[in-house]
Amino acid sequence: MAEKKAFVLRVSPEMLKELEKWAQEDFRSVNGQIEYLLSEALKKRKRAGGKGKE
Repeated sequence: MAEKKAFVLRVSPEMLKELEKWAQEDFRSVNGQIEYLLSEALKKRKRAGGKGKE
């Protein structure tokens, strides 16, 4: 597995609460949920022919 890089993400308390709820529903950690959502967004962007196809 590729090495992962840590970084700080600032979100509002309301957004964090919703992410925690969503992650729990999907049986993921909040970090795992955010990673999943970003991965899906990148896949969607590539399928749509968006910039960043490198």
